[in-house]
Amino acid sequence: MVVTFFPGFKWRSQLKQAQIASPENPFELVQGGCLTDITVAYETYGTLSDDRDNVILVAHALTGDSHPASHEHYDEQGWWEPLIGPGRTLDTDRFYVICANVLGGCQGTTGPASPDPATGRPYGMQFPEVTIKDMVRAQKRLLDVLGIHHLAMVVGGSMGGMQALEWAVSYPGFIDAAIVIAAPGYAAPQAIAYNRVGRQAVMLDPAWNNGDYYGGRGPEKGLAAARALGMITYQSELSMAYKFGRRIRSGQFEIENYLDYQGISIVKRFDANSYLYLLRALDLFDISAGYSSYEEALSRIDARVLIVGVSSDILYPPHQQEELAETLRRAGIRTELAIINSPHGHDGFLIDFQLLRPILTKFINSALQAPVAVPIRQWFRFRPSSLAYLGARLIPEI
Repeated sequence: MVVTFFPGFKWRSQLKQAQIASPENPFELVQGGCLTDITVAYETYGTLSDDRDNVILVAHALTGDSHPASHEHYDEQGWWEPLIGPGRTLDTDRFYVICANVLGGCQGTTGPASPDPATGRPYGMQFPEVTIKDMVRAQKRLLDVLGIHHLAMVVGGSMGGMQALEWAVSYPGFIDAAIVIAAPGYAAPQAIAYNRVGRQAVMLDPAWNNGDYYGGRGPEKGLAAARALGMITYQSELSMAYKFGRRIRSGQFEIENYLDYQGISIVKRFDANSYLYLLRALDLFDISAGYSSYEEALSRIDARVLIVGVSSDILYPPHQQEELAETLRRAGIRTELAIINSPHGHDGFLIDFQLLRPILTKFINSALQAPVAVPIRQWFRFRPSSLAYLGARLIPEI
């Protein structure tokens, strides 16, 4: 079992682990530093084909984890539940789906709350700086350990979309298709500014104690404030007006209650130091890093690419996806672009499944050479927890 100092780590029966780094096989990070012990937590769905050629890698967003969907009727619903399963868009009757917790995370993969082999104490802020490229390189090592030498597709939204794009650039020839949802080709100043304020909220909490808070309560107020800011950037004016308006409950505006709820929720399930590290990884993301230009980096891709934006996204606005798609096309990359007309802002990729499903299904069937006609099944199987799940999607978590 994974050893971690984060009390909110959640063990699941289907969670798997693999060691991808050791003193004999160290992991050098892009920004400097080296890790000699890395465990990756991951979950799988479906059956691996005899030729090992039916693998889809799902990459999660900022505070996501390796549990995008349930495995059995009694299992907890996942963050992409309506898209993964038998007969769904990522059809587990056809594909073998893998989702891994990212490097630097706190739900089973090595991160700041993990023990430093040199001291036995949590790394805290001594953990090396992590980039999106490092996350992808760690996933590649996981696949090597699993004996998987090709991916049919990589798909993800937000930070997961950045990973999908990084996969296509870093490992041309390794994947057939990439779906990049609600993500840019590089972090723009406005997004960096949001993240700066979020990090400051955590670090100015006295309980943060320079990252050395394990064993205590930690910077709960700071992390809650950072999460509240983040949730604002994931919404749109229209979605806030529709969901909350100016309604008051218990002496507070409903939007204030919502932000308070998100703050209480995040401190239970996410490590504050991981939040700092992953926000920084978002800021550092630039697909052209290490290449002479943006165009040169994207020209390395030989996979088919689908770019999806959300019309009301203020964090990574649709013009960023349009720019990415246009640059890909100029580089001769087979690229499709879709902008879903959603009022839900950046969170649209976690809410608007009815809009995403036909776009993703059409691309998958075309890019991965499947017949357009697929078995018609009920996309959401009823379970006792289904109604609660549907209600929870009104307050999505990214």
